[in-house]
Amino acid sequence: MKKIVLLFTLLLTFNLYAAGRPMLEETAFAQVSKQIGTGKAVFLEVGSDSCRSCRVMGKLLYTVKQEHPEYPIYFVNVKKEREAAVTLKIQMIPTQIVLDGKGTEVFRHVGILKPEALTALLEKYFK
Repeated sequence: MKKIVLLFTLLLTFNLYAAGRPMLEETAFAQVSKQIGTGKAVFLEVGSDSCRSCRVMGKLLYTVKQEHPEYPIYFVNVKKEREAAVTLKIQMIPTQIVLDGKGTEVFRHVGILKPEALTALLEKYFK
């Protein structure tokens, strides 16, 4: 019983903490497309502003972007840009995609990335 109460308390605390944090701003896919294949890797967060898991990822990425404004991290809102979902072959959201400097997809993940996994991913492709 104590474990259940502790787990519930942790989840509630996380949700309250995350609720007050801003999300990564969305970027038009046409603008993002201009950055792909230009010699630098690009990180795409593909989701929707009405999806809870997408908002969690958006808040996490907002924090990363504040700490590392040089990282090319973009949020594409496929609720507003349905053609982007087709182009990027999105089946579920949130989806994180990393494209290398040539525009080749080198990483794809569906769901919420754990902070440790996100840190390792960013260090691998953007440092």
